[in-house]
Amino acid sequence: MNTTIKNPLFFLLGFISIFTLEAQEKKRIEIEQAGAITIDEVNFPGAKIITRDDRGQVHISHENITMWCDKAIQYANENFIEAFGNVKMVQGDTINMNAKYVEYSGKTQLAFASGSVVLTTPDSELKTDTLYFDRIKQQAYYRSGGTVVKDTSGTITSRIGRYYMELKKYKFIEDVILVNEESTIHTDYFDFYEESGHAYLYGPSTITTPESETYCERGFYDTNTKIGYAVKKAEIHYDNRIVEGDSLYFDNQAGFASATNNIKVTDTLNNSIVKGHYAEVFKAKDSVFITKRALAITLQENDSIYIHADTLMVTGKPEKRITRGFRNVKLYKSDMSGKADSVHVDHEIGLTKMINISKISSTDQFAVKRKPILWNIRNQITGDTIHLKSNPETEKIDSLIVFDNAFVISKDSLGSGFNQINGKTLIGLFNEQNELYHVDIIKNAQSIYYMRNENNELIGIDKSKSGSIQISITDREIEEVRKINQIDGKIYPESMFPDIEKLLKGFDWREAERPLSVEDLFKDDPPLNLPKIKGLEDYEPQEEFFDDQMMERIEKADNESISTSAEKNKASRNIPDDIKIEKQLQTPEKVIE
Repeated sequence: MNTTIKNPLFFLLGFISIFTLEAQEKKRIEIEQAGAITIDEVNFPGAKIITRDDRGQVHISHENITMWCDKAIQYANENFIEAFGNVKMVQGDTINMNAKYVEYSGKTQLAFASGSVVLTTPDSELKTDTLYFDRIKQQAYYRSGGTVVKDTSGTITSRIGRYYMELKKYKFIEDVILVNEESTIHTDYFDFYEESGHAYLYGPSTITTPESETYCERGFYDTNTKIGYAVKKAEIHYDNRIVEGDSLYFDNQAGFASATNNIKVTDTLNNSIVKGHYAEVFKAKDSVFITKRALAITLQENDSIYIHADTLMVTGKPEKRITRGFRNVKLYKSDMSGKADSVHVDHEIGLTKMINISKISSTDQFAVKRKPILWNIRNQITGDTIHLKSNPETEKIDSLIVFDNAFVISKDSLGSGFNQINGKTLIGLFNEQNELYHVDIIKNAQSIYYMRNENNELIGIDKSKSGSIQISITDREIEEVRKINQIDGKIYPESMFPDIEKLLKGFDWREAERPLSVEDLFKDDPPLNLPKIKGLEDYEPQEEFFDDQMMERIEKADNESISTSAEKNKASRNIPDDIKIEKQLQTPEKVIE
């Protein structure tokens, strides 16, 4: 017998209706196990009151979640349930939530939990007093304070928190604190990935460890390896050092940090600063390596000392600190400046050593060897090695020693000639104003001296050789020259002084090289190209948990409610009042009761 469908459209509509009803039935909240079931239309109209019995708790299911509790109130027509006492909600095999009270809407798929709420994932545990759980967005949210515990990373507390289940990510806001055995983090905005233990910090943030304290307004920290980097007003405090830079990398386990661009390392004990554009700090060795326009500054009350080099290293404990400069070293002080290939400063004893490395052939008899050089007021001082001795307490220079090929030149105050003294070794003494007042030239001394009377009239030019020479200087002018064991000498009238005699062997007037300011220390440096800092993007405020889509779901569920109880709109009753008011102001035509 053949059957013919005369109206296929009617059949299709009927099939769709049956399928839709079945799908809706599947979305109903189901009671899988119950003890006693009672009806109380006076207090709970349209509801079933379900309590546990000796077999166990009330068992509830909806799609892929299950729930257990001691007591439940089910509003079947609204697809809404309240669960009381030892409530446990499970989603799949990854999310477990325990609380004293839970309410859940099958229409909105939004759960609200309160009372000792604990949300457990495979990698962490969240504790709070009240928690919202949106199953559609797969997010959990609290706004009244919460604590997240992760064994390997520590404990995180914040006023507002959000958990993204698919990303396994937490987003914390306001009064965020992470505490573990090695460190404590304080910040305002904190993104945390529970699987990797990676943390992203935004806003004023501080990372404190037994070895250091790091501050930044944007940063990254691996809570497992204790490695991170910081940008935007970044600085690290290591005992007596403060490291600042545009970008800082740090390894707290290794006690190492590096910095890039606009770096400043402050030594709070030795009252000194090192600047540059790339630096490395080794805490265990108490050392700093810095390059790219490197500049060391020793702070003094009235006149600081500046040392610039291609590379600077500051090493040693505060009481044994050493500063080394390598390649193209220049120093500047208002009354003194200098140049050398390298410099070595022992801050404990107040000794500065200046040396040069010869770059010319030893067979070139006419070449002038470049030597370390000092300028003090009107005097140019050179030699194979120069030592400056200062008082470690006051940092004031009190003496200098020039070893081998010592040469002092000063231009005659009124003429075009040059006063010159050379010899094997030079010893100079400085007064309280950091001015040379006494000079000894020891062994094989030679001199050319323009002699002037009290009216500054040139009375002759003295050229002589002697075993040693003693020079007394007053008011920056040579007052007396004493020659010891003079070998020969002659005073020439200016007109009779041969040009060939006017310069001693090794004469090298280098006034054009003299730094006259701090800026002059860098005038010969190549152009500086700083790397562009690549790292964390600016903080982007998180999208609202109670966003428009969620509120539309809630409003739709409320409007579809056929409850006969006095308390209507159960789906929206635990939405915070400020959120309701905010949404009403945004969409005044829609009112959520």
